Amino acid sequence: MRKLSLRHLRCFVAIAETGSFTLAAARLFHTQSSLTATIQQFEEAVGLKLFDRTTRRVVLTDDAVRFKAVAERILRDFDNAIGDLQAIAKSQRGHVRIAAAPSLIVLILTPALAAFRRAYPAITVSVRDGGSDKIERAVLEGEVDFGLCSRLNNYPELDYVPMLADPFGVIFPNDHPLALTNGPIKWSDLAPYDYIGLTGDTGIGAFLETYPELGLHEKTRLHDNVSSTNSLYAMLGLGGKISVVPALAAQASPLNEFKFRELCEPRICREVCLATRHLRSFSVNTRRILEVLMSTIQDAGHLNGVEVILDERWSAPETWAEAGAAGAQVDVRHLMESA
Repeated sequence: MRKLSLRHLRCFVAIAETGSFTLAAARLFHTQSSLTATIQQFEEAVGLKLFDRTTRRVVLTDDAVRFKAVAERILRDFDNAIGDLQAIAKSQRGHVRIAAAPSLIVLILTPALAAFRRAYPAITVSVRDGGSDKIERAVLEGEVDFGLCSRLNNYPELDYVPMLADPFGVIFPNDHPLALTNGPIKWSDLAPYDYIGLTGDTGIGAFLETYPELGLHEKTRLHDNVSSTNSLYAMLGLGGKISVVPALAAQASPLNEFKFRELCEPRICREVCLATRHLRSFSVNTRRILEVLMSTIQDAGHLNGVEVILDERWSAPETWAEAGAAGAQVDVRHLMESA
């Protein structure tokens, strides 16, 4: 068998993505003849035809369709591993890349970064925000060093370190009828009110969909849908409606303009995690900022009902990969309890 290399995989993936030898050759800065020869070598080595050529487009064979995801994963893992080595070698360069949900940036990451900056003023930081899906993908693709988010997709290639149990509650305008009530609010108490839900492609919406017994869409009188907390802020500002969000989201701007009360019977919490790539080796600077972050969370105690659930196994950053590989997880369903 002719020896295969990453070059063969890169050529295969480029053609699969572009559907054209010409476009793939331009992307890879190869001549079309050398690209054709590389694919011929690949097909001869594996004994399978990978592409069907038509007059207008190059199409993957059925075998090649199944192989494409494998090839992409191999290339991604290789590129990420090389990137990790380069990050470690250049740790004195002093830069850390972080992705976090907006509510976590305001209430958790900002005080941690303030403490980190005092201790390490020469290290720069890049912070990007987004929903859990976007954050998980950024970590998976090696675009950031770690993420702070919910376990939305639960990728097997990622390790999720549970940090906080964030309880859900009802949020409403200051002049809403609920503002005139006292005492605990049950999920069943929401039935008479118009409801604004977050869509299933958001971390909050996807989490609530795992509790169909709550029947939010069925039990509430009417419901609108939004795809972000910024959109939710705009809709709540119109008045007369309620929504359901975790405490951290309610405490962050701009939603903190509204009233928020935790829901009971049952009490439901979402799990907020540190997401990293499986068995990833952290740079020195990433370890430093994670140590400060974990210390900040542990010192914070209760953030208006938000519970710290960091396990002692995560006290030393060098143990995180091993503990994550061993399956150290917390299922927030054990935090459900009746009032």
